Amino acid sequence: MTGRRAAIAIIASPAFILVGIIAAVAVVAPPLAPYDALATSANVLQPPSVEHWFGTDSVGRDIFSRVLVSTRLDLGIAASAVSVAFLIGTTFGALAGYYGGWTDRVIGRLVDTIMAFPLFVLAMGIVAALGNSIENVVYATIIINLPFYIRFARGEVNARRNIAYVEAARASGNNDFQIIALHIVPNIMPAMMVQISLNMGWAIMNAASLSFVGLGVRPPLPEWGIMVFEGASNIISGEWWTFVFPGAALMLAIACFDLLGESLRLRMDPRSAR
Repeated sequence: MTGRRAAIAIIASPAFILVGIIAAVAVVAPPLAPYDALATSANVLQPPSVEHWFGTDSVGRDIFSRVLVSTRLDLGIAASAVSVAFLIGTTFGALAGYYGGWTDRVIGRLVDTIMAFPLFVLAMGIVAALGNSIENVVYATIIINLPFYIRFARGEVNARRNIAYVEAARASGNNDFQIIALHIVPNIMPAMMVQISLNMGWAIMNAASLSFVGLGVRPPLPEWGIMVFEGASNIISGEWWTFVFPGAALMLAIACFDLLGESLRLRMDPRSAR
């Protein structure tokens, strides 16, 4: 086994396992939580213990339960936004790459307009204008993810639109839609999967960051960014568990998707076969 293949084997297995665990937790989180994630109690700012594995927050809520339930919300926001951005971005990028001309110029100017702004600042502006809600966080995340898929799909389709199998499909009587949808796009999907995995981690971070600055999910809903923000006020007084555990969960989720994306990239690299 070559060094590159060994690297793929080392990275891929834990990446797929960890992402699978996170997805499973997101699906079954509420029944797994030992306490109601919204229920307050008199056990305020209790350190980690047998009863409360991650301790309690400033109003007595169980942090472990809130971290578990937050997985569904954060992963749901990221998956929804990335899925829609992928569908829209791939469609527009494929059209720009296949037809070129004015189609490419119009779509290119749209991408340039979005990329002219710092993307997180643009997301903040969108949510501030539309209002704090889960739906608006999803919309903002979709918009700032669009340029990645449009540019990637455009480049890949443009490089393939005149190669042999496309010409053969065209000579066989396939129309433009069939050529794009049935012949070109399926061939760029493996590389798109890498982009999707990387964007998942970034979308999770974006949603948490918006909540952290007060422009995302509203309290008392359990969400990693909100929990880190609420726990940050306890740094000086020493209640470290109120922000460490939510922050660790956020960091782990982002790292897992980044690791998955890197393993997919290595797996699809032609040099890995040598």
